[in-house]
Amino acid sequence: MWPTLLFLLQGVAGSWEEWWTYDGISGPDFWGLLNPEWSFCTKGRRQSPIDLNPGVLLYDPLLKDIQVDKNRVSGTIMNTGHSIIFRSENLDLESVVNITEGPLSYKYRFEEIHLHYGRTDDKGSEHTLSGYAFPAELQILGYNSDLYNNISEALAMRRSEGVVAIAVLLQMGDLSNPELRVLTSQLHRIVYRGQEARLQHLSVYDLLPDTHFFMTYDGSLTMPGCQETVTWIVMNRPIFITKQQLYILRKLMQGAQNNPKAPLGNNFRPPLPLNQRVVRTNIDFERIEGKKCPSMRNNMYYEARKWTRNP
Repeated sequence: MWPTLLFLLQGVAGSWEEWWTYDGISGPDFWGLLNPEWSFCTKGRRQSPIDLNPGVLLYDPLLKDIQVDKNRVSGTIMNTGHSIIFRSENLDLESVVNITEGPLSYKYRFEEIHLHYGRTDDKGSEHTLSGYAFPAELQILGYNSDLYNNISEALAMRRSEGVVAIAVLLQMGDLSNPELRVLTSQLHRIVYRGQEARLQHLSVYDLLPDTHFFMTYDGSLTMPGCQETVTWIVMNRPIFITKQQLYILRKLMQGAQNNPKAPLGNNFRPPLPLNQRVVRTNIDFERIEGKKCPSMRNNMYYEARKWTRNP
């Protein structure tokens, strides 16, 4: 079956980058089978996203607070046909945003923001919390600027600690995060695949929720080729997105203007097995003295097991 299917797919696809999708026979279950260069998508043991189950969290007392520079950046927001991506220009030192501390041993330079969302309110995020999905997820990506010259080089080396990805889950609310409003302000200009628009003076720092609590684990990109080079940091509180912003997002299309195809929404990869990985957190429940941990939902709380170093 597979040789025949692969032959047919190669016949219709001039470029794998243009052909892959988030559903059907070109969706996540088939990424690693369609293109040998994407073998991590099928065979990898440290794939992302994952379901964040409170029972597997381990408290690490050595985790520091995440540090993100407050410089504002300008760049381009585009409809790739797979996702909405903002790409920073990084023209001068004043526009560089560095990400440090937390679980990171190196300095990472901010490069891109990816936005994943659902066509309905009950799904859209890539990371889930005890099986609960949020309507959208914003991912802030940076590359290890101590070791690599750019994000492409960091991914090509396929080594751990090449890329950092900060995941911010988006919850429905009456008032949007102000910087999220900046990020979505040009969506009407990028309805179709290949369209892009200028975006200026975005604060990556202010896209983060008001918390220093997070979870972290070693994982991969959530799109082909699923390179296992990513240190994931999932913030322990959401920011808010409005119904109007989601409505505009759901009007965006996968295809070009002359062939719009389907809506862009539901552009998320389902959670993958943890495979014995450790998910660490900086939440120390012993010091909270019986108080509940700040959570993403009022009726759901994280729990952490004590993390200790081997002697």
